[in-house]
Amino acid sequence: MSDTAPTSVVDQVLAAVSELLPEIAASAAERDRTRSLPRYVLDLLSSAGAFSVTVPTTHGGPGGGAAVAFEVTRLLATADPNVAQIPQSHFVYLRLAELAGSASLLDELFGAVLTGERVANAQSERTGRTVTDQTTRMRLVDGATVVDGRKFYCTGSLTADWIAVLGRDEDDVEQVGFVRAGTSGLTIVDDWTGMGQRTTASGTITFEGVRVDPSHVVPRQRAVTGPHGYGAFAQGLHAAIDVGIARGALTEAAAFVRSSTRPWFEADVERAEQDPLLVQRFGELEVDVRAAESALVVAGAAVDAIASAPPSRVDDVAREASLQVAAAKVLGDRAALAVTSALFELGSTRSSDDGLNLHRHWRNARTHTLHDPVRWKLQHLGRWSVAGTPPPRGPQF
Repeated sequence: MSDTAPTSVVDQVLAAVSELLPEIAASAAERDRTRSLPRYVLDLLSSAGAFSVTVPTTHGGPGGGAAVAFEVTRLLATADPNVAQIPQSHFVYLRLAELAGSASLLDELFGAVLTGERVANAQSERTGRTVTDQTTRMRLVDGATVVDGRKFYCTGSLTADWIAVLGRDEDDVEQVGFVRAGTSGLTIVDDWTGMGQRTTASGTITFEGVRVDPSHVVPRQRAVTGPHGYGAFAQGLHAAIDVGIARGALTEAAAFVRSSTRPWFEADVERAEQDPLLVQRFGELEVDVRAAESALVVAGAAVDAIASAPPSRVDDVAREASLQVAAAKVLGDRAALAVTSALFELGSTRSSDDGLNLHRHWRNARTHTLHDPVRWKLQHLGRWSVAGTPPPRGPQF
């Protein structure tokens, strides 16, 4: 009998994702240069179980929690953060369905995801005073929920099987409808023009009289306002992307220095990686990245701890999860921006060659870190530290 413990399905998925990373990374620069969507890569990941890793065991899935979702996302971001951003929305809306969805929705949605199908978001709008304002409307007509509206920055929508659309019902209550891609009245336009994260399959979606089964409509506030860590889960996935960007960029910077960078003459060394000042700078950045990676692990464990917390402590545990995720997001943001900028300092003039496309790391970091500004994460951390004020519950926390 072997003394080796059996490998869980979650471990198998993480191993499969890790094995795909070199292939994903090898084509990332070219996809960015030509803005080619990663359809083939996403299909590989679906086949590997990456998109179904959080499906609950009660519905035949591996039952991976926040820590697993964060790690899958981080791993993918080390290779291509564009690919990593696509499961972010997918995992978030699966979590919403799990917390607040009907039994029939869970059966159909989780069953579809287990076969490799993917969910994308239709959440943001351009016309409101803030990003939280919604003009998309949902109304009951002849036994169906009818959706009318227009959404932007719909990450993953161009390659998705399901669209999770956020809108307001006739009582002005926020609802999320899970709609099959290809449903009549649903139009997706490939019009994302960001300088970074160019291949996240983000398009504009128009809903014109789109009919949704009412059982596929989920009251969003049930998940957002409860002590479930829903916002912390969503934000932790964003932090994982930034942390992965930082590690991926630092790894490529080191490889470039070893292969292409000439030593500065004053260092009096044979190779650039022998320059003590350059080594010092790599050491500083390594600390930044390791700190962000460690914070992400702590944050994932904190979010997962909510599910097992006794009722008397669940609010405290959920609060701590939000604070830990906020810290991870700040550290991830800082590490991603620091490393992707320092890459050129470390690689010297040769690294700025446009043909190398090393600037994609900075463009990706600068674009993605615009999500949910960390200055507000610092505010909430500071308010807790100074006055014991708990962070708010919402999709951004």
